[in-house]
Amino acid sequence: MDIEWIRQHCLSLPHTTEQVQWHSDLVFKVGGKMYAVAPTEPAPVFLSFKCSDENFAELVERPGVVPAPYLARAKWVALQSEAALSRIEIRRLLGQSYELVLGKLPPSVRASLGQPPSGTKKTPFSRNRRRRR
Repeated sequence: MDIEWIRQHCLSLPHTTEQVQWHSDLVFKVGGKMYAVAPTEPAPVFLSFKCSDENFAELVERPGVVPAPYLARAKWVALQSEAALSRIEIRRLLGQSYELVLGKLPPSVRASLGQPPSGTKKTPFSRNRRRRR
């Protein structure tokens, strides 16, 4: 199982960190939130990553792609083998996963990464107001 190319691609994305979690899983994060997981030892899956609702529905229909164990509720998929998708498609989907997670980070974390605020506009009802006690 060759995950070095995945590691190189993920680490090329700005502010990506990696760490080993759960004994043998290589976890890629941005702003402290994970966007991809690759086992470093033989496992039932080759790679897991977050995807959009639309991509999730499409991908799980393909052979070799399943809802990710423990993370499917958050729209993560798992590839059962490296051959489930082409490397080009995996790189594209990892980039989308990175962008999805980056876009959901709190404004303070985005600012610490030098990222502009996410495109959400505040409504008059979302302003900080004093709570009455």
